[in-house]
Amino acid sequence: MHDHDISERLASYADVLAGELPGTWTTLHLPPDAKDDLAELADQIWDLDLVAARLAEHPLQQAIVLNRPDGAQLVLLDRPGAREGFLIAAVAPRALPSEAYRTVPEPNGLALADDPFLSAEQIAGDLLARYDRALAQVRHHALGGSRSSQPDRLVLTWQPDGSIATAPADDRARPVLLAHGFVQDPHSGIYHLHGDDTQAQARALREIGPQLDTLGIGTALQHPAGRTAPTAAPAATPPVTAGTRTPAGRTR
Repeated sequence: MHDHDISERLASYADVLAGELPGTWTTLHLPPDAKDDLAELADQIWDLDLVAARLAEHPLQQAIVLNRPDGAQLVLLDRPGAREGFLIAAVAPRALPSEAYRTVPEPNGLALADDPFLSAEQIAGDLLARYDRALAQVRHHALGGSRSSQPDRLVLTWQPDGSIATAPADDRARPVLLAHGFVQDPHSGIYHLHGDDTQAQARALREIGPQLDTLGIGTALQHPAGRTAPTAAPAATPPVTAGTRTPAGRTR
């Protein structure tokens, strides 16, 4: 099958997936001549199973990247030698230290049938759930947090500079956070609320709680050792206590 035929199959399939997956997704085609982008993408693919084996035998020649506004990315690949079906994998966030990946299992990818509607259901019920969980864990580890956010609980962590940072477990909290002054780092996906104006910061914390609650998301405010919250800040659920993590090397 020619590259042009593969490109058309990938693009058509990815467009349907993007429309069927939960949330908002856009697609970006990386053609064979985008060698630098493909090499960088291959290094960021977060998989030690099917997709890693495919890349070990067949270097990445082209791909479709599916992008979600909160920074999550999936990559859709063809299956060399197969006339039907595709592979899909998660993409690890850029700009996070290797230590953040310790103890976090790879959200390994999936083999997909040639039906994008059934595949969207499979991805939503499996890969996306594991990917969102892994994203929240590595982002929170990068913040020095002891526990990561869950789909029903958003953990906000005070930073040494007085700002507050958080890594939601999915994209439902995104509009609420952005509407109250949080800014998302495009490379790490972490949301920050600056502490230059402590009254505005405290007001934002007061207001996001009820709004997140309507989405079924509780909040927890985590205080690193030696730091206390400003007195103007609202009462939150009990601070998250520090846990232990066993060091392990990051591999992909």
